[in-house]
Amino acid sequence: MNPKVRLALLFGLGIPALAANAASNHNVVSPAAGVICDMYFCADSSGVSDALTTTYLGKEKGKQLAAQGKFNRSAFTFANGAYCDVNAKVCRKDRYFGDDGQPSGEIDITMTNGLFGH
Repeated sequence: MNPKVRLALLFGLGIPALAANAASNHNVVSPAAGVICDMYFCADSSGVSDALTTTYLGKEKGKQLAAQGKFNRSAFTFANGAYCDVNAKVCRKDRYFGDDGQPSGEIDITMTNGLFGH
């Protein structure tokens, strides 16, 4: 099945933003409902996951991620620049923070729906 069609079936409308494009390394894909991967790691609504990374990106990527040791797996930035926070259950188009210390980037509806299902 065409990856773009599969993504559309998983997420509904607005999926082209998540579709893989072989010409770019900054795209993200959704290999399963509620899972988003870039070229470095995979995450779900619980955060960055060694197991999901191994499953969808391969053993080598899984080992590379596991070798990073302990880090905050609940707030992360994908290669496309989208910043996701599993505690707030939201993804933003960038990782910018305002003077008040709060995320100030525009909410990325497609990424938020893809990861958190709302």
